Amino acid sequence: MRRADRLFQIVQHLRGGRLVRARQLAEWLEVSERTIYRDVADLQASGVPIDGAAGVGYILRSGYDMPPLMFSRDEIVALIAGARLIRAWGGAEMARAAEEALIKIDAVLPDPLRERMGGVEIHAIAPEMTPEIRQRIDFLEKAADKHNRLTISYRDADGDPSERTIRPLGLWFWGKVWTLVAWCELREDFRMFRLDRVKDLAHEGSVFRPEPGRTLKDFYRTMEDSGHHR
Repeated sequence: MRRADRLFQIVQHLRGGRLVRARQLAEWLEVSERTIYRDVADLQASGVPIDGAAGVGYILRSGYDMPPLMFSRDEIVALIAGARLIRAWGGAEMARAAEEALIKIDAVLPDPLRERMGGVEIHAIAPEMTPEIRQRIDFLEKAADKHNRLTISYRDADGDPSERTIRPLGLWFWGKVWTLVAWCELREDFRMFRLDRVKDLAHEGSVFRPEPGRTLKDFYRTMEDSGHHR
């Protein structure tokens, strides 16, 4: 958990006017009591009205609320447009997460910005996206994040099939087509696989370690060297 998220959670746990001990907070947030002491001290120093002390417990004074998020008009438009694009073209879990994020933002916005949020007329429709492709996007995003080696069945542009063992590195969206950037162990090189041409994919059963020359940064470097960034 990021420290900013942990600080927010501490404030949330202290709501309700009840005394909460550092040990309870540490258990809930899965950190040490010393970390809680330091975090609470930083919150107090920033103006959050928390009373109490180490060894006694903490309580949040009534009437305190988190300051509202402030976005400009252009930022609101960008957030809405981005969420709707993800809903149309992203993975199923991505789409749900985008909707949940917008609900949370809406809950803390001042009324004028909330009205602006509801008036953004930017929409996206993606009839090409099937439930299978959406699930595939979510699967590959997690595999790249966790460094899970995969086996895939793939057909190239000519329809020729092949079986590959790959190291998934990241996903690229090209407007209507998603591709997977990966290190292909068959070709011993970087490859990009169109998701709509992947027929089967599964965990190979092992985790790969990032190696010099085989990372996403190395792929970007090869793209720049070949002039594809232009």
